[in-house]
Amino acid sequence: MSEEALSAAQRSKIRRLSAPAEPQAGDEAGELNVVPYLDIMMNIMMFVLASVSVAFVTTIHTSAANANPILHADNSGLHFTALVTDQGVALKTAGGSIGPGCEGVAPGIAVPNRGGEVDLTALTACARRIKATTAGEKEVQVTVTASPGIPYATIVAVMDGLRRDHEGELFPEVTLGVVR
Repeated sequence: MSEEALSAAQRSKIRRLSAPAEPQAGDEAGELNVVPYLDIMMNIMMFVLASVSVAFVTTIHTSAANANPILHADNSGLHFTALVTDQGVALKTAGGSIGPGCEGVAPGIAVPNRGGEVDLTALTACARRIKATTAGEKEVQVTVTASPGIPYATIVAVMDGLRRDHEGELFPEVTLGVVR
């Protein structure tokens, strides 16, 4: 078999038949480009995921005011928590966050840092004050949580300050918590 060369008319007809047809008036032309749509959806998904993680970290638990605003313990316990931050130690109980100076329920850092270091004397005094209340006298557990970047030695010092003082045991059962 010998291959014969195509004539110019045959080549022209083949090109014309294999070329994509031009759209008729009123027809949509071309393919749908979904890449920009997917880019937008991906950005929205990343924003939602980032927002959800922030929402869990910033959850605020509240409770009704009561006769003893520092310690309102229901039947499930005191739920004493210490959060070690760059500014100091924030303390929280079932009744709410303990305010600066360990004076009652209020927002803020209960025991601010002094000279860049945790004020362990004030922390232990605040823990003793909590232990002396009706709700705190039976409680033995505290959860210690730290912000990222806090030195391990600082966390251990806070744990030791919450365990005992010169009068005896405060909260000897320390549990390490994780910021959600």
